[in-house]
Amino acid sequence: MEPIRIWHNPRCSKSREAMELLRGRGVVAEVVDYLGQPPSPAAVAALLARLGGDPRQLVRFKEDEARALGLAADDHRTADEWAALLAAHPRLIERPVLEVGDRAVIGRPTERLLELLG
Repeated sequence: MEPIRIWHNPRCSKSREAMELLRGRGVVAEVVDYLGQPPSPAAVAALLARLGGDPRQLVRFKEDEARALGLAADDHRTADEWAALLAAHPRLIERPVLEVGDRAVIGRPTERLLELLG
């Protein structure tokens, strides 16, 4: 079986919903406590690669911290620049994110997690 990990923030209702969805399906996932133990830029870059597409999809632009940093949805940094920024400011990482093997999906809405669970 492929490894399953969830980037989880227990203070986030969507993240808690994701954990309930996994439990309800009997899925045991490794929990990534990205706020308690901030990820390295390499870990964020790997997550971005698993997500595919635009790295900005992982950024919470509506957070006060994003505004304080002057970030905007039309910011065109490289994936490595976004990875470094998100590693330095993990509160800006969108959640929940489910990783199954070499694929990942952002659980917004929560049902999107089912894309990887089959």
